[in-house]
Amino acid sequence: MDNRNDAAFEEFVQVRAAALLRSAYLLTADRQAAEDLLQDVLEQMYMRWSRIRASPEAYARQALVNRATNRWRWRRRRPEAPLTDGVDAPQPDHADRVASHAAVLGVLRELPLRQRAVVVLRYLEDRPEAEIAQLLGCSVGTVKSHSARGLARLRAVLVPVSPDGSLR
Repeated sequence: MDNRNDAAFEEFVQVRAAALLRSAYLLTADRQAAEDLLQDVLEQMYMRWSRIRASPEAYARQALVNRATNRWRWRRRRPEAPLTDGVDAPQPDHADRVASHAAVLGVLRELPLRQRAVVVLRYLEDRPEAEIAQLLGCSVGTVKSHSARGLARLRAVLVPVSPDGSLR
């Protein structure tokens, strides 16, 4: 790459890396996996920068979802063995906030990958349904159904309702 392309790529990374890392984290539910995922995507983007510089944000998000899906499929076939048995979660300063954060991440981890991707892109990144459908290579109707099912699961676990219809 030439100096102009290098500078444009570096500027993109400086401006968008935090948001992309947040998306990667929400897709993987693990900080280290998210960092690895984003690094892989940025390496891929650097090599193709001259072809994708017209819409790098869309390319990055599509690549994050695709790579997360591929890693999920690969791990289902060959599960990873943890190097430590400790938990990487930070020690809670604000117990309620940490507990709710952990609960949401726990439920997100349990969602099927496509539902998780739709919930993350739609509600945490505020992306329109049409854009999500394009990113995931599916119809808007599929995005809506994944969204509804994902939200229903989140609500069922995070906001329990008693038999009389009141919140517990």
